[in-house]
Amino acid sequence: MERKVLIIGGGAAGMTAAIMAARQGARVTVLEHTDRVGRKLLSTGNGRCNFTNTDQKPEYYRCTQEDFPWQTVSRFPVSDTLRFFAELGIPARSRGSCLYPNSEQAASVLDALRMELDRQCVDVRTGCRARTVKRQNGAFAAETDGGTFRADAVILASGSRAAPHTGSDGSGYELARALGHRIITPLPALVQLRCAENDYKQMAGVRADARVELYTESGGSWRLEAADRGELQLTDYGISGIPVFQVSRFASAALHRRKRVKAVIDFLPDKSEAETREMIAARCGRMQDNTCEQWMNGLLHKKLAVVLLKRAGLRPSQRAGDVPPSGWEALYRQLRAFETAVTAANSFDQAQVCCGGVDTAQVDAVSMESKLVPDLYFAGEILDVDGICGGYNLQWAWSSGAVAGRSAAGGKDDRQRKGQIR
Repeated sequence: MERKVLIIGGGAAGMTAAIMAARQGARVTVLEHTDRVGRKLLSTGNGRCNFTNTDQKPEYYRCTQEDFPWQTVSRFPVSDTLRFFAELGIPARSRGSCLYPNSEQAASVLDALRMELDRQCVDVRTGCRARTVKRQNGAFAAETDGGTFRADAVILASGSRAAPHTGSDGSGYELARALGHRIITPLPALVQLRCAENDYKQMAGVRADARVELYTESGGSWRLEAADRGELQLTDYGISGIPVFQVSRFASAALHRRKRVKAVIDFLPDKSEAETREMIAARCGRMQDNTCEQWMNGLLHKKLAVVLLKRAGLRPSQRAGDVPPSGWEALYRQLRAFETAVTAANSFDQAQVCCGGVDTAQVDAVSMESKLVPDLYFAGEILDVDGICGGYNLQWAWSSGAVAGRSAAGGKDDRQRKGQIR
């Protein structure tokens, strides 16, 4: 008998799940509460859609259950993603290990997915919000303002709370909770960090290649949580840029637990300690009659240089030759280990994704099926899984969506025969 699959959420994961379920012979309906599917997809990769990455490692996917994401990604890896999109007419173009559509337009990816939804006769209902989802007599009933939808299986793919202007409002968490699932508090991730010091307005707009280390305080000592290197951006309230995004989920989580958080920034990441000290000594030998501000010329952006000098206790107008060894040591620390107290992460409005979500301890990584409710599945950002920057969150969407769609269409009995579950 033809199996009915209802998918709540028409984002990247939901559309992939719908296509895969329909290809398995299921009759598929997608409920999307905004006026169009895939809105968030259009903003990915600054509109160019970095849709996956050839450099894949388990640690690039973060989750409370550390091995959960990789089990799912391994069932629909990058090779399957590239094959899937090539079949939809989307060849890939590489920029390093990052892969984009050859058109470098996110709209191309969305159009290809929408065309395949049409070709697979998927019933897409936009402007249709699922108010409740209940399991009754071995099936599901989803109540919406437009009526009741019934199905043999449901996939919750309604996203997180990040970037609410794209339609991600966190409503799926309540549907999951009502079905008995635990929700790990969603927090902003891949987001800017706010800092305590009052000199950021002086540095606003500066960009610099830097290494960022994030520390949290525990039991009176500082613990390194994460580190990354890339283009740091200084704002009037704190720090931003890819390396900050990569470590921000750890800041969000620690601050939520009311722990102290600090970032330590190395503004000369290409140099060793010895090389830096030799450089300082050489400049001192040549530039004794220059002011400290002149001494810093060409080394770092002028606005940043002035702040570093002041934090080192040196006056910009001070003669370099008059600076004692302790002053140069203080400047060395500012150049290589600039400390800043992190007070908050920016809001969900600025976040690209969330950390937290449906607890994966209650979900089967092999099938994406609930361990609590038979024939209930999950895909995408609704789960407590978040990837680093570089196409990993979209790879998670494709992988989890494909696995959930295939599993929901086959049903447990069919998957058991195929050896997918025990």
